[in-house]
Amino acid sequence: MAKKTFILDTNVLIHDPDAFTAFGDNFVVLPMAVIEELDNLKKLHDERGRAARNVSRKLNQLAEKGKFNEGITLENGGILIIELEQEMKLPYDFSNSKKDNLILCAAYNRQKKGENVTFITKDINLRIKAEVLNIKAQDYEKEKIKMEELYQGYKEIIVDAETIDKFYKNKSINPPATDINKLPICEYTANEFVILKDIANPSKSALAKYDPKTKMLISLIYKESPIWGLKPLNIEQKFAFELLLMDNIQLVTLIGVPGAGKTLLSLAAGLQKTIDEKIYRRLLVGKSVTPVGKDIGYLPGTKEEKMSQWMGSIYDNLEYLVDKSNPDETTEDKVQYFFDSGKIEIEVLAYLRGRSLPKQYIVIDDAQNLTPHEIKTIISRAGEGTKVVLTGDPYQIDNPYLDAESNGLTYLVERFKGQEIYGHISFKKTERSNLAALAGELL
Repeated sequence: MAKKTFILDTNVLIHDPDAFTAFGDNFVVLPMAVIEELDNLKKLHDERGRAARNVSRKLNQLAEKGKFNEGITLENGGILIIELEQEMKLPYDFSNSKKDNLILCAAYNRQKKGENVTFITKDINLRIKAEVLNIKAQDYEKEKIKMEELYQGYKEIIVDAETIDKFYKNKSINPPATDINKLPICEYTANEFVILKDIANPSKSALAKYDPKTKMLISLIYKESPIWGLKPLNIEQKFAFELLLMDNIQLVTLIGVPGAGKTLLSLAAGLQKTIDEKIYRRLLVGKSVTPVGKDIGYLPGTKEEKMSQWMGSIYDNLEYLVDKSNPDETTEDKVQYFFDSGKIEIEVLAYLRGRSLPKQYIVIDDAQNLTPHEIKTIISRAGEGTKVVLTGDPYQIDNPYLDAESNGLTYLVERFKGQEIYGHISFKKTERSNLAALAGELL
């Protein structure tokens, strides 16, 4: 079978610095415009800059094996080529001063030579341009997750009343292999929750969690426990509290609709474990920041003051929790005391690199804006005794090169599913207000 030719855009390499190894034993071509864009990006102090420097180092190592203009054979049998710009031969008046057009031109010229070309880019408009020119164009698919198949973290099983009564009596049961209709039940996943419902009386139910050690469905521990003045308002929140408060579960992901309580529940659990139980030394809250204009360091004030415009939702939730649990004290002073004493720290994710974070309860908000590579960077900072919670809504993404199926949060859910130290819940119900619920449903 003839080899295919894949032309990669810069944003693909920023998304995954190893992307050029993902196309089997085919030709992978990086136009010179890609190298120039990487050179410009490497000066940045954010994740894009780090990714660009990472790609440059990998290419430099490969340069020892041959010449890029002739093609360097990769370990998987693929051939990597860095191509000098050719004469602009696009059939429309495309500006040759735009790097995107120069990259597109490389794909167009190779296709005109008879090669089986596929242009890989995460830029939707550039894919549209390619399709207009009859160039096959695709998003980078390696780390994409189908949302309709995303692990939910819980399932519902219809059983008879006797099974539910037995569960309440013994606090555990063997997981049913079939439902009431004798249909096989999908394999149970570590720390997956189960809603047992009586076929004759749907209002009769029980909530259970699959324990991977005993391979039993066991009763929840924290399902009705108030945490910093909060009580769970629905089943999903009960499941979330269970994961957030169990010390043996070191990684938790909470995704779903706005107003479901993902951030609020995570902060409440973090305060409980850090301040009340003293299991962790600090509650560390992080959020991805993409500033418009100058970097955060140019702003006046303390670090907390600099970040307040991006961390407004975090401060709002902290003040709400402190006021709810200590209504007689001055809310702002109490919150500030936690910051001054080091019990709570706010950090921009870009500055976590290089840190080792032992014995901390880490909450990463809006994690849907992170790439899989950035997610890996953050979780690898966790030291001994640290718990990491990531929250987000895959349908509210600000990063122009990510979507619901390619962001790091959904990628993490699928990769960690089944691990004994991991738990996940997908929220479908908002509790913010009736107005918020209607907006999410109708708009």
